[in-house]
Amino acid sequence: MALNNNSQSGFQDFLPLMAEKLGGEGLIGELCNGFRLLMDADKGVITFDSLKNNSAVLGLGDLTDDDLLSMLKEGDFDGDGALNQMEFCVLMFRLSPDLMEESQFLLQEALEQEFNI
Repeated sequence: MALNNNSQSGFQDFLPLMAEKLGGEGLIGELCNGFRLLMDADKGVITFDSLKNNSAVLGLGDLTDDDLLSMLKEGDFDGDGALNQMEFCVLMFRLSPDLMEESQFLLQEALEQEFNI
């Protein structure tokens, strides 16, 4: 199953709206909060079990085990079977086609705020 196919997974893309309302820094903060909600507290990463157990909190309760495994596999760049915070944030951007178009602007805005440019 392709995760970017919103009609199959029921995934509704709210990231562009969040980015518009919160700005770059606020969006990254909310993604970090989402990561913390989904992660296994003992391991500090998102595992299949933690994703399955906590996904309903973020409105993802309707995703099947195959959907969840596909999400983990698509975002797992280092091949450890779990998502660290960076992998999670990159995956969220990749799953949001509209946000990918805006990501350069958001990155620039966050860098300017961080370094007071």
